[in-house]
Amino acid sequence: MKASDRKRLKRADIEVTTLGLGSAPFGGMFKNPITAETANATLQAAWDAGIRYFDTAPMYGLTRCEHLVGAFLRERDRDGFSLSTKVGRIMRNGRPGRPLPPPLPPNPFDAGWGNGLPFTEVFDYSYDAVMRSYDDSQQRTGLDRFDILLVHDIGRVTHGERQDGHWAELTTGGGFRALQELKEAGLIAGFGLGVNEWQVIRDAMEETDLDACLLAGRYTLLDQDAAETFLPLAAKREVDIVVGGVFNSGILVRGPSDRPKFNYVDAPTEIIERATRLEAVCKRFDVPLAAAALQFPQRHLAISSVVIGAASPDEVRQNVAWYEQAIPDELWSTLAEEGLIPA
Repeated sequence: MKASDRKRLKRADIEVTTLGLGSAPFGGMFKNPITAETANATLQAAWDAGIRYFDTAPMYGLTRCEHLVGAFLRERDRDGFSLSTKVGRIMRNGRPGRPLPPPLPPNPFDAGWGNGLPFTEVFDYSYDAVMRSYDDSQQRTGLDRFDILLVHDIGRVTHGERQDGHWAELTTGGGFRALQELKEAGLIAGFGLGVNEWQVIRDAMEETDLDACLLAGRYTLLDQDAAETFLPLAAKREVDIVVGGVFNSGILVRGPSDRPKFNYVDAPTEIIERATRLEAVCKRFDVPLAAAALQFPQRHLAISSVVIGAASPDEVRQNVAWYEQAIPDELWSTLAEEGLIPA
């Protein structure tokens, strides 16, 4: 495989490279600040490697990442790349007469931002909020259109008891209708969800015609919860799936012995043990664990692209090398025989 390989999405009718670049690290993810110069150099390294699919979101760095990605991409031919961003959060700052709402309970998928901008996120999935978010993202990026618009972090794990209210904003409140209108107007090529929970994508398929979805962390060497029922359903419905979080917050790239994280928190014992078994098999075939983690999702017919996050040009180049490394079929069959991936 090559990072520059392309796939045409079935329903959105655009092409994405099978390896994409996510921008969350540019916001100082895990409270590790990254300079604008480093972010720009990282984007350039991805471009030089042939990557032409980029993903961002208002949440990342509390709008910082949309600014950085837009500043880089708007100097390129708009028809030469694909870009996804997200809706579901309106960014606000307090001012006289309009105080901020009370702080929300911690979001389990929010790793914190080391140099985010001075805004507060307010979840809102209604018709007006989707339209406003689209306009705000256009202004931050300086781009006249997006290819894919994703509903960000809708789901019960994220919202708990507030999920039903947010889901109603999408359905009866017109959030999905706003996305449909944007597509019909030609302002986006398609829409879907960008989430960590495959169950909510399944539910959304019953409400509207999704085009493509970004699923983070749920189809990896360590977590194949989506494999049995969800991915076959997505393939049947022709909903393209982009996979993010293939390293599960770092354990599959740093290895299970280096104070590993899993799903944004410290890895539990059973996950460390499973990662240790995966690493042992990979070593038998002289394949880096990270290379297997990057290439594993592409073996499923429902997956169109794998999106990586990178904090430096060197990380981009290393990820590309892992993605393009030859892996023998025997490694995959051995992992299946040992019950570590689906047969």
